[in-house]
Amino acid sequence: MSTTTTLPADLRLGYVHLTIADLDRSLAFYQNVLGFQLHQRSDNTAYLGAGGGDLLALTEHPTATRARRTTGLYHFAVLVPSRRELAQVIRRIAQTRTPAQGASDHLVSEAFYLADPDGNGIEIYRDRPRADWPRFNDGIRMDTLPMDLDGVMGELDGLPDEWAGLDAATVLGHLHLHVRNIPETLTFYRDVLGFDVIMNMGSALFMSAGGYHHHIGLNTWGTLNAPPAPADSIGLRYFTVQLPDQSDIDAVVARARSVGAAIEDHAAGVLVRDPSHNALVFTVAPERRQAAEAPPAPAAARLN
Repeated sequence: MSTTTTLPADLRLGYVHLTIADLDRSLAFYQNVLGFQLHQRSDNTAYLGAGGGDLLALTEHPTATRARRTTGLYHFAVLVPSRRELAQVIRRIAQTRTPAQGASDHLVSEAFYLADPDGNGIEIYRDRPRADWPRFNDGIRMDTLPMDLDGVMGELDGLPDEWAGLDAATVLGHLHLHVRNIPETLTFYRDVLGFDVIMNMGSALFMSAGGYHHHIGLNTWGTLNAPPAPADSIGLRYFTVQLPDQSDIDAVVARARSVGAAIEDHAAGVLVRDPSHNALVFTVAPERRQAAEAPPAPAAARLN
């Protein structure tokens, strides 16, 4: 199947929904270590963010365990608005003696890696200005180099140790997923969902909309031909992809239905599963949905 249809350039990711084993433990971690705010808690599920829209949902299953060598979450990536904000998060991680997993310079961004108490992978990163992203063969060049940690932490010179938490401009920057097979994944995400290929490394893909370095990462590192995790395992439930209009969602769903993809109604929009059973929920961007649902202005007001 081929298509000339690509996803809208103003696509954004909304929030990622994870299964965890202990909600109180996870809330303590995400609030006290990473600076998330609790937006809502109901029964066994909580929604968190940075003061704007939800960025993270957590659902507790006390008997949940982590399945090994399965498709699903590799990490979710929280994009902070500046290098200084990245330094503040890293300082807080150090202050709380939270184990880190690495720190990298990807040329387009600087990233710090860790895991939550259940082992869900997390990246905290800041983007360099788009004009500074290196190019290669008309594409974007990325790499994995050591982070200039001294330079990053130097952004804190003169700042007090107190930190109010994640900046309100923080967003969910990208999702990186384990998949079972790169060729079928490439076909699905490019020709069915409509993402553009930014980089194909053979064992990993980086894809986006609107020229971003990547909204989606997909790899087979340890998961070649792997099955999906059992239901209610620790890890990814789904993540949301915000599109401008319902017609954009309808177009994605029509293409997915034409290839027999698994499609489900969802409270947040329409859920589509990729060939590795990873779930994306396509939803209308909140500001567009609110505008569409707003009552029309009175006739007198419309004339003014």
